[in-house]
Amino acid sequence: MKAIHVVLVVLVLNGVESRKSRILESFDYSAISCRGHSASIVDFGGVGDGETLNTQAFQAAVDHLSQYASDGGAQLFVPAGKWLTGTFNLTSHFTLYLHKDALLLASQDINSWPVVDPLPSYGHGRDAAGGRYISLIFGTNLTDVVVTGENGTIDGQGELWWQQFHKKKLKYTRPYLIEIMHSDNVQISNLTFLNSPSWNVHPVYSRNVIIQGLTILAPVTSPNTDGINPDSCTNTRIEDNYIVSGDDCIAVKSGWDEYGISYGMPTKQLAIRRLTCISPYSAAIALGSEMSGGIQDVRAQDITAINTESGVRIKTGVGRGGYVKDVYVKGMNLHTMKWVFWMTGNYGSHADNNYDPNAFPEIKGINYRDVIAENVSMAARLEGIAGDPFTGICMSNVTIRLAAKAKKYPWTCTDVEGVTGGVVPTPCQLLPEQGEKAEGMCDFPADSLPIDNMELQTCSYRMNYY
Repeated sequence: MKAIHVVLVVLVLNGVESRKSRILESFDYSAISCRGHSASIVDFGGVGDGETLNTQAFQAAVDHLSQYASDGGAQLFVPAGKWLTGTFNLTSHFTLYLHKDALLLASQDINSWPVVDPLPSYGHGRDAAGGRYISLIFGTNLTDVVVTGENGTIDGQGELWWQQFHKKKLKYTRPYLIEIMHSDNVQISNLTFLNSPSWNVHPVYSRNVIIQGLTILAPVTSPNTDGINPDSCTNTRIEDNYIVSGDDCIAVKSGWDEYGISYGMPTKQLAIRRLTCISPYSAAIALGSEMSGGIQDVRAQDITAINTESGVRIKTGVGRGGYVKDVYVKGMNLHTMKWVFWMTGNYGSHADNNYDPNAFPEIKGINYRDVIAENVSMAARLEGIAGDPFTGICMSNVTIRLAAKAKKYPWTCTDVEGVTGGVVPTPCQLLPEQGEKAEGMCDFPADSLPIDNMELQTCSYRMNYY
């Protein structure tokens, strides 16, 4: 009997230890703000079986946790599982955190996606004339919002949307995976985004934005699956991201034609660092084509692009208005490109027929230095606008190794003005070599942007499942 009693005690104690190891979810993460309150999506009826629709659970969780906005804020934890959901809105002083084995699956019921008005700086849907489907994760007029994780995954299941788009059956513009509007202090980090219906990450009309550590993947033939699109944003930091997409890996925007001119909100003070991009039909970084509110002070460095159509591309045209100026690119490592440098002043695609034919864009002060490119079909295609040349183009310390079947003439230049120093192969006559004067050309700014003063804290999550 004593022996049996001892065995039972040991079993009970082992059971207690095992139970303790199961009941506590604990981890640390980096964020712009830490939170005073925590909850799990399962507390609100969430079921991670990949079949149960959790839209109401997510919205109920956010709505409940919003009460803590003035009391230390709150964080919502999404544990391991497959969480099918429709769209839901975020709140201020809030963190959404995905476990490394958490998978958010976007609902396939197109009719369940709410429709919202076009963006005022666009005045028009991009896929269709009317409104647009709201993004899977959406927030507007927020302060201090974080969407992060342990590299958890958000899958837009975009194949259905791509098919409908190609068949021209959509009445509205496709949704994005995440869109944050009119907000301040935003962080989107350490997540994987898959198969977005259209753009993946879209901060718009916002300031003080950090986007880092994202893996963004979509088939290279998928339509308009841009990776990250900062749009009419001020003071933004995009760093350490890996993107494979069917469109531009990063597309910098600020509104479309007369609507963007009228809205008048530029994208400025933008840092892009340590980007790896694969996009055979688009650019690693694109400026435009919707740039009518202006783009200024863009600093890109340490860019790797593999099998990507172009390195940095400027897209604009008559009717756009606006400007792209003070752009600095330093340290590009490019492999298998169609063009290293591409500037287009004849990009059409107008919102409607009400654009101003006299709205000429200003493209000025575009600087590239320390570029190495291999297996390139053509060094550059630089096409300004007659009577409105692109000026202040500067290229320094650039080595471009052409492919075996490269174009006969590696440079095409029309309506552009600028200088070069230490560029191989020899550039076109409109970009004359400066020789000994090339020292210090195309310098990258030495000062830091305000967003670099925005530091991350180490935050903790502790959840007891008693």
